Amino acid sequence: MTESARNQMEILAAALPFLKRYDDQVVVVKYGGHAMGEEETALRFGRDIALLEQMGVNPVVVHGGGPQINAMLKRLNVQSTFVNGLRVTDAQMVDVVEMVLSGTVNKQVAGCITRAGAIAVGISGKDGGLIRARKLERTYRDPDSNIERILDLGFVGEPEYVDPQVLELLIAADIVPVIAPVGASADGQTYNINADTAAGAIAGALSASRLLMLTDVPGVLDPAKTLIPEMTVAEAKAGIEAGWISGGMIPKVETCIYAIEQGVKGAVIVDGRVPHAVLIELFTNGGAGTLIRP
Repeated sequence: MTESARNQMEILAAALPFLKRYDDQVVVVKYGGHAMGEEETALRFGRDIALLEQMGVNPVVVHGGGPQINAMLKRLNVQSTFVNGLRVTDAQMVDVVEMVLSGTVNKQVAGCITRAGAIAVGISGKDGGLIRARKLERTYRDPDSNIERILDLGFVGEPEYVDPQVLELLIAADIVPVIAPVGASADGQTYNINADTAAGAIAGALSASRLLMLTDVPGVLDPAKTLIPEMTVAEAKAGIEAGWISGGMIPKVETCIYAIEQGVKGAVIVDGRVPHAVLIELFTNGGAGTLIRP
């Protein structure tokens, strides 16, 4: 028995009192970061998701793929353009993004789960009309003129509407959906969508019991840089307003807040670098990150 398998069994033994907590409940897991490129970590994640399905949980996986996209752009010698520090997704680049996310990465993630004993099917937000997208519109204040301007990021989108029908059919058939965050507008235009944003919208549409956001940090830290195990939506909003929730943590917390406001019972920012973080979060009292609740 491998060390990973032993750790998994130890977690399960401790989890016995909690096994019915998520019975037949939907748990949406956003999976991304550099760990996706490490084979053993990816296989361990696949085993954990397969185990959830075998325990009666209904896992739904939404994945990113930033490092893989960057590697492919470099291989194809596609140059990136940045506006105000954000990358523009032009027509050529959106084709590469869709190829990598909906093709290579999507099938790798689904394959890891299937190899572990569950049935996983990889789809994108374009399949079955899952995610209807619209162009993401942002504004910024020009530091030279102090005039607010529109930031055009090209074919970067956000969910306008999520139709969960195809996911509900897969879940009812005991199939784990694995979703690439690519959507299409009403007129058929493809848009690249931030995986966190897509996961929050999908969790809301499914009225999920939990949204787990796997990240490369322990969770939300207070002003003293200590992990906060649990906080309310009101406390999270106050932390953003006060400025101690800052930088890249802001959009993650905002996604959690949005999901909860759409009906998700709780959203957790979890350190995905911790082995079996998903199992620890769901089936132990201490959890593995920061739970944000209504």
